[in-house]
Amino acid sequence: MTPDAAAVTPSPPVPDAVGRALRLDDLADAARRALPRDVWDFVSGGSGTESALAGNRAAFDRLRAVPRVLAGQPEGPGAWDLVGVRARLPLAIAPMAYQRMLHPRGELATAGAAAAAGVPFTISTLSSQRIEDITALGGTPWFQLYWLRDRGLVHDLVQRAEDSGCRALMVTVDVPRMGRRLRDIRNDFALPVGVSAVNLSPEVARGPQDRRAGASAVADHTSSAFDPTLSWDDLARLRERTRLPLILKGVLHPDDADRAADLGVAALVVSNHGGRQFDGAVASVDALPAVRDAVAGRCALLLDSGVRHGTDVLKALALGASGVLIGRPALWGLAAGGQEGVRTALSLLDEELREAMALSGCADPSAVRRLRLVNGPCHTPDAPPRARWEPISSPVRPEGGASTEEPR
Repeated sequence: MTPDAAAVTPSPPVPDAVGRALRLDDLADAARRALPRDVWDFVSGGSGTESALAGNRAAFDRLRAVPRVLAGQPEGPGAWDLVGVRARLPLAIAPMAYQRMLHPRGELATAGAAAAAGVPFTISTLSSQRIEDITALGGTPWFQLYWLRDRGLVHDLVQRAEDSGCRALMVTVDVPRMGRRLRDIRNDFALPVGVSAVNLSPEVARGPQDRRAGASAVADHTSSAFDPTLSWDDLARLRERTRLPLILKGVLHPDDADRAADLGVAALVVSNHGGRQFDGAVASVDALPAVRDAVAGRCALLLDSGVRHGTDVLKALALGASGVLIGRPALWGLAAGGQEGVRTALSLLDEELREAMALSGCADPSAVRRLRLVNGPCHTPDAPPRARWEPISSPVRPEGGASTEEPR
């Protein structure tokens, strides 16, 4: 066990900013102040013009729920099914690389907070802490796999994930090459000394610390290490090889979702990679209804990209997701206050979701599935107002059928 892994407790003192946080934006502000500019840009930036990054938030902001009244109140902590796991919240922490850039304990702090909150934590292929040290914390670990050119290393990572107790294998399928992240290029971004992808072989892990002018060392490194030829046949063989439930992350097109469901995957993550890959991609929440209809219940659906509020979680559930993955908000908490900061991020989402369920008339998860959403005016400064509200289909119709009446 590494020295960092042994120092799981006590957690570092909580900065005042974490204790005073009332929403995730407060943690973001604290993280921005705590981090070097290039690390903040690596975490926060998107690809290209960052239109997909902005579009994820705009899509959530357009969606509005039509509340029910006199419907009862949620009763205590819920129990949510996430890919065969009973979680206390309908969310998991997404795979995110190199977390020791943000805090000395990195993934150990994030995973510890997830375990305490009763939600899954996804270990990235590019984790800066060892798989075995993270899974030793308990909780519900998942493992995320990038398809590497070194097939022996791929098989080794899958075996280690199985042997150490990971509960699912998540394969990221939307990175045939790294998106062009201009902030990182302008910053000549490279990993801090001492931070690396420790679960890879030394020669593969070393690359991101080699700084090159006018380039992102991380992008250079992934271009050389990742295999862009990943195919459906590769996934079928992986499905046969592993005993873990298989999750595909990065699916937006309904035809791809249909093919993945036929392959026998346990779940899909409807995701545009947080706006960090294809800058022209549809927002994840806008893609969700068509993906839901395509899989028709044959596999579970998760959603990521743009989740910042409990109301966002509610909207994703109403459109057919079993839960969401959160990425940047967990990193904001980590940078602002270590494990306690991540715990605060999860607690804020928990409280906001409970409030959203109560105020929308959803006493339990089944009521959330029947919640009606409409696509209405987006009140962001740069968005032109819409003239009318547009209904959105729900995965479960209310008793008596769906109303065609426009909301007043």
